[in-house]
Amino acid sequence: MPETPPMSVTIDDIRTAARAIDGAVVRTPCVPSRTLSGILGAEVFLKLENLQYTASFKDRGALVKLLSLTAEERAKGVIAVSAGNHAQGVAYHAQRLGIPATIVMPKGTPFVKVIHTRNFGAEVILEGEDLSTASVYAEDLRKTRGLIFVHPYDDDRIIAGQGTVALEMLADHPDLDVIVAPIGGGGLISGVAIAAKALKPSIEIHGVQAALYPFMVEAVKGGAAGTGGQTIAEGIAVKRPAQRTRDIVAKLVSRLALVNEAQLEQAVLMLLEI
Repeated sequence: MPETPPMSVTIDDIRTAARAIDGAVVRTPCVPSRTLSGILGAEVFLKLENLQYTASFKDRGALVKLLSLTAEERAKGVIAVSAGNHAQGVAYHAQRLGIPATIVMPKGTPFVKVIHTRNFGAEVILEGEDLSTASVYAEDLRKTRGLIFVHPYDDDRIIAGQGTVALEMLADHPDLDVIVAPIGGGGLISGVAIAAKALKPSIEIHGVQAALYPFMVEAVKGGAAGTGGQTIAEGIAVKRPAQRTRDIVAKLVSRLALVNEAQLEQAVLMLLEI
Protein backbone atom coordinates (compact mmCIF):
# COMPACT_ATOMS: atom_id res chain seq x y z
CA MET A 1 0.00 0.00 0.00
CA PRO A 2 1.24 3.55 -0.71
CA GLU A 3 2.37 5.51 2.31
CA THR A 4 -0.30 7.84 3.72
CA PRO A 5 0.77 11.48 3.29
CA PRO A 6 1.33 13.44 6.52
CA MET A 7 -1.39 15.72 7.86
CA SER A 8 -1.05 19.28 6.57
CA VAL A 9 -2.15 20.54 10.01
CA THR A 10 -0.34 19.39 13.15
CA ILE A 11 -0.97 19.55 16.87
CA ASP A 12 1.67 22.30 17.02
CA ASP A 13 -0.33 24.35 14.51
CA ILE A 14 -3.42 23.95 16.67
CA ARG A 15 -1.54 24.96 19.81
CA THR A 16 -0.23 28.03 17.97
CA ALA A 17 -3.80 28.84 16.93
CA ALA A 18 -4.97 28.53 20.53
CA ARG A 19 -2.36 31.05 21.66
CA ALA A 20 -3.31 33.42 18.84
CA ILE A 21 -7.00 33.54 19.76
CA ASP A 22 -6.57 33.40 23.54
CA GLY A 23 -8.65 36.18 25.06
CA ALA A 24 -10.37 37.04 21.76
CA VAL A 25 -12.78 34.09 21.72
CA VAL A 26 -14.66 32.50 24.60
CA ARG A 27 -13.01 29.58 26.38
CA THR A 28 -16.32 27.71 26.46
CA PRO A 29 -17.24 25.18 29.16
CA CYS A 30 -17.62 21.45 28.48
CA VAL A 31 -20.41 20.47 30.84
CA PRO A 32 -22.00 17.15 31.83
CA SER A 33 -25.56 16.43 30.69
CA ARG A 34 -27.38 14.29 33.24
CA THR A 35 -30.34 13.85 30.90
CA LEU A 36 -28.34 12.67 27.90
CA SER A 37 -26.12 10.54 30.11
CA GLY A 38 -29.19 8.79 31.50
CA ILE A 39 -30.69 8.23 28.06
CA LEU A 40 -27.49 6.85 26.53
CA GLY A 41 -26.09 4.99 29.51
CA ALA A 42 -22.77 6.81 29.19
CA GLU A 43 -21.24 9.94 30.68
CA VAL A 44 -22.02 12.67 28.14
CA PHE A 45 -20.54 16.17 28.04
CA LEU A 46 -21.61 19.09 25.84
CA LYS A 47 -19.09 21.63 24.55
CA LEU A 48 -21.08 24.88 24.68
CA GLU A 49 -19.77 26.69 21.62
CA ASN A 50 -23.14 28.46 21.43
CA LEU A 51 -21.65 30.73 24.11
CA GLN A 52 -19.27 32.28 21.59
CA TYR A 53 -20.16 35.87 20.77
CA THR A 54 -21.48 34.81 17.34
CA ALA A 55 -22.95 31.61 18.85
CA SER A 56 -20.68 29.21 16.95
CA PHE A 57 -17.22 27.59 16.94
CA LYS A 58 -16.68 29.33 13.61
CA ASP A 59 -15.28 32.31 15.52
CA ARG A 60 -12.11 30.31 16.12
CA GLY A 61 -11.03 29.44 12.61
CA ALA A 62 -12.15 32.78 11.18
CA LEU A 63 -9.97 34.69 13.63
CA VAL A 64 -6.93 32.46 13.10
CA LYS A 65 -7.18 33.02 9.35
CA LEU A 66 -7.67 36.77 9.61
CA LEU A 67 -4.73 37.14 12.00
CA SER A 68 -2.50 35.39 9.44
CA LEU A 69 -3.10 38.04 6.76
CA THR A 70 -0.45 40.55 5.85
CA ALA A 71 -1.09 44.29 6.10
CA GLU A 72 -1.47 44.41 2.33
CA GLU A 73 -4.01 41.57 2.34
CA ARG A 74 -5.98 43.20 5.16
CA ALA A 75 -6.16 46.42 3.18
CA LYS A 76 -7.60 44.59 0.15
CA GLY A 77 -10.40 43.11 2.24
CA VAL A 78 -11.80 39.60 2.53
CA ILE A 79 -14.69 37.65 1.07
CA ALA A 80 -16.41 34.56 2.43
CA VAL A 81 -19.31 32.27 1.56
CA SER A 82 -21.55 31.01 4.31
CA ALA A 83 -25.10 30.15 5.31
CA GLY A 84 -24.58 32.03 8.55
CA ASN A 85 -22.12 30.96 11.22
CA HIS A 86 -18.89 31.33 9.25
CA ALA A 87 -20.24 34.58 7.84
CA GLN A 88 -20.81 36.02 11.30
CA GLY A 89 -17.42 34.84 12.56
CA VAL A 90 -15.59 36.44 9.63
CA ALA A 91 -17.66 39.63 9.76
CA TYR A 92 -17.30 40.09 13.52
CA HIS A 93 -13.54 39.59 13.69
CA ALA A 94 -12.94 41.51 10.44
CA GLN A 95 -14.76 44.46 11.99
CA ARG A 96 -12.65 44.16 15.16
CA LEU A 97 -9.45 44.10 13.12
CA GLY A 98 -10.46 46.86 10.71
CA ILE A 99 -10.64 44.57 7.66
CA PRO A 100 -13.36 45.22 5.03
CA ALA A 101 -15.51 42.11 4.63
CA THR A 102 -17.87 40.94 1.90
CA ILE A 103 -20.07 37.92 2.61
CA VAL A 104 -22.00 35.96 -0.02
CA MET A 105 -24.92 34.03 1.46
CA PRO A 106 -27.39 31.71 -0.28
CA LYS A 107 -30.82 33.23 -0.84
CA GLY A 108 -32.42 30.81 1.64
CA THR A 109 -30.18 31.81 4.56
CA PRO A 110 -32.25 32.48 7.73
CA PHE A 111 -33.04 36.20 7.92
CA VAL A 112 -31.70 36.54 11.45
CA LYS A 113 -28.24 35.38 10.29
CA VAL A 114 -28.28 37.87 7.44
CA ILE A 115 -29.15 40.70 9.82
CA HIS A 116 -26.48 39.72 12.36
CA THR A 117 -23.83 39.56 9.63
CA ARG A 118 -24.77 43.01 8.34
CA ASN A 119 -24.75 44.36 11.88
CA PHE A 120 -21.09 43.34 12.11
CA GLY A 121 -20.35 45.77 9.29
CA ALA A 122 -20.01 43.34 6.39
CA GLU A 123 -21.39 43.85 2.92
CA VAL A 124 -23.86 40.97 2.53
CA ILE A 125 -24.82 39.70 -0.93
CA LEU A 126 -27.60 37.12 -1.25
CA GLU A 127 -26.86 34.97 -4.29
CA GLY A 128 -27.42 31.34 -5.27
CA GLU A 129 -29.79 28.63 -4.16
CA ASP A 130 -27.20 26.83 -2.04
CA LEU A 131 -23.59 27.09 -0.87
CA SER A 132 -22.23 25.63 -4.10
CA THR A 133 -23.85 28.19 -6.40
CA ALA A 134 -23.09 31.00 -3.93
CA SER A 135 -19.44 29.92 -3.99
CA VAL A 136 -19.25 30.26 -7.79
CA TYR A 137 -20.53 33.83 -7.55
CA ALA A 138 -18.14 34.64 -4.69
CA GLU A 139 -15.14 33.38 -6.66
CA ASP A 140 -16.03 35.66 -9.59
CA LEU A 141 -16.41 38.58 -7.19
CA ARG A 142 -13.09 37.77 -5.53
CA LYS A 143 -11.29 37.98 -8.85
CA THR A 144 -13.06 41.18 -9.89
CA ARG A 145 -12.36 43.03 -6.63
CA GLY A 146 -9.01 41.45 -5.73
CA LEU A 147 -10.26 40.22 -2.35
CA ILE A 148 -8.77 37.55 -0.07
CA PHE A 149 -10.96 34.46 0.18
CA VAL A 150 -11.65 33.09 3.67
CA HIS A 151 -12.85 29.54 3.04
CA PRO A 152 -15.16 28.00 5.66
CA TYR A 153 -13.23 24.69 5.78
CA ASP A 154 -10.73 24.20 2.95
CA ASP A 155 -7.89 26.04 4.68
CA ASP A 156 -5.20 24.84 7.08
CA ARG A 157 -5.57 27.84 9.38
CA ILE A 158 -9.34 27.40 9.57
CA ILE A 159 -8.85 23.72 10.47
CA ALA A 160 -6.24 24.62 13.10
CA GLY A 161 -8.56 27.18 14.63
CA GLN A 162 -11.46 24.75 14.88
CA GLY A 163 -9.11 22.16 16.40
CA THR A 164 -8.72 24.35 19.48
CA VAL A 165 -12.13 23.01 20.55
CA ALA A 166 -10.57 19.60 21.20
CA LEU A 167 -7.62 21.09 23.12
CA GLU A 168 -10.08 22.60 25.58
CA MET A 169 -12.27 19.50 25.80
CA LEU A 170 -9.38 17.22 26.68
CA ALA A 171 -7.89 19.75 29.07
CA ASP A 172 -11.20 19.76 30.95
CA HIS A 173 -11.94 16.03 30.61
CA PRO A 174 -8.82 13.99 29.77
CA ASP A 175 -10.70 10.71 30.20
CA LEU A 176 -12.96 11.26 27.19
CA ASP A 177 -13.31 8.09 25.10
CA VAL A 178 -15.24 9.50 22.13
CA ILE A 179 -15.79 12.94 20.59
CA VAL A 180 -18.84 13.37 18.34
CA ALA A 181 -18.77 16.30 15.90
CA PRO A 182 -21.03 17.51 13.08
CA ILE A 183 -19.78 17.48 9.50
CA GLY A 184 -20.47 19.92 6.71
CA GLY A 185 -17.28 20.57 4.78
CA GLY A 186 -15.23 18.91 7.50
CA GLY A 187 -13.24 21.78 8.99
CA LEU A 188 -14.35 21.24 12.59
CA ILE A 189 -14.08 17.47 12.68
CA SER A 190 -10.69 17.60 10.92
CA GLY A 191 -9.20 19.99 13.45
CA VAL A 192 -10.79 18.15 16.36
CA ALA A 193 -9.55 14.78 15.10
CA ILE A 194 -5.96 15.97 14.60
CA ALA A 195 -5.79 17.56 18.06
CA ALA A 196 -7.57 14.79 19.93
CA LYS A 197 -5.69 11.90 18.32
CA ALA A 198 -2.36 13.65 18.95
CA LEU A 199 -3.17 14.14 22.62
CA LYS A 200 -4.86 10.77 23.15
CA PRO A 201 -4.32 8.21 20.35
CA SER A 202 -6.94 5.81 21.78
CA ILE A 203 -9.80 8.32 21.50
CA GLU A 204 -12.44 7.74 18.82
CA ILE A 205 -13.82 10.52 16.64
CA HIS A 206 -17.35 10.10 15.32
CA GLY A 207 -18.89 12.35 12.67
CA VAL A 208 -22.55 13.15 12.05
CA GLN A 209 -23.93 14.52 8.80
CA ALA A 210 -27.40 15.52 7.62
CA ALA A 211 -28.90 12.74 5.49
CA LEU A 212 -29.94 15.24 2.79
CA TYR A 213 -26.29 16.29 2.44
CA PRO A 214 -24.27 13.07 2.89
CA PHE A 215 -21.42 14.18 0.69
CA MET A 216 -18.55 13.65 3.13
CA VAL A 217 -19.87 10.19 3.97
CA GLU A 218 -20.10 9.39 0.27
CA ALA A 219 -16.64 10.79 -0.46
CA VAL A 220 -15.08 8.62 2.23
CA LYS A 221 -17.24 5.50 2.14
CA GLY A 222 -18.93 5.59 -1.25
CA GLY A 223 -22.66 5.21 -1.78
CA ALA A 224 -25.54 6.85 -3.58
CA ALA A 225 -25.42 10.53 -4.43
CA GLY A 226 -27.06 12.91 -1.99
CA THR A 227 -30.23 14.77 -2.86
CA GLY A 228 -29.83 18.18 -1.23
CA GLY A 229 -32.90 20.23 -0.34
CA GLN A 230 -34.15 22.19 2.67
CA THR A 231 -32.64 21.13 5.99
CA ILE A 232 -32.83 22.48 9.53
CA ALA A 233 -29.03 22.07 9.57
CA GLU A 234 -28.41 24.63 6.80
CA GLY A 235 -25.01 25.45 8.27
CA ILE A 236 -23.66 22.02 7.31
CA ALA A 237 -25.51 21.70 4.00
CA VAL A 238 -22.29 21.30 2.02
CA LYS A 239 -22.17 19.48 -1.31
CA ARG A 240 -18.41 19.62 -1.92
CA PRO A 241 -16.14 18.67 0.97
CA ALA A 242 -12.52 19.58 0.35
CA GLN A 243 -9.88 17.00 -0.53
CA ARG A 244 -7.81 17.94 2.52
CA THR A 245 -10.72 17.42 4.93
CA ARG A 246 -11.76 14.20 3.18
CA ASP A 247 -8.24 12.83 3.65
CA ILE A 248 -8.20 13.73 7.35
CA VAL A 249 -11.66 12.25 7.97
CA ALA A 250 -10.76 9.06 6.12
CA LYS A 251 -7.62 8.64 8.21
CA LEU A 252 -8.72 9.72 11.68
CA VAL A 253 -12.51 9.44 12.03
CA SER A 254 -13.73 6.09 13.35
CA ARG A 255 -17.40 6.32 12.44
CA LEU A 256 -19.64 8.37 10.16
CA ALA A 257 -23.40 8.52 10.70
CA LEU A 258 -26.28 10.12 8.80
CA VAL A 259 -29.31 11.62 10.55
CA ASN A 260 -32.62 12.53 8.95
CA GLU A 261 -34.59 15.73 9.44
CA ALA A 262 -36.90 14.25 12.07
CA GLN A 263 -33.89 13.17 14.15
CA LEU A 264 -32.27 16.59 13.79
CA GLU A 265 -35.45 18.36 14.86
CA GLN A 266 -35.90 16.03 17.83
CA ALA A 267 -32.31 16.62 18.93
CA VAL A 268 -32.65 20.42 18.77
CA LEU A 269 -35.91 20.29 20.70
CA MET A 270 -34.35 18.06 23.37
CA LEU A 271 -31.40 20.41 23.81
CA LEU A 272 -33.74 23.38 24.13
CA GLU A 273 -35.81 21.55 26.73
CA ILE A 274 -32.89 20.40 28.89
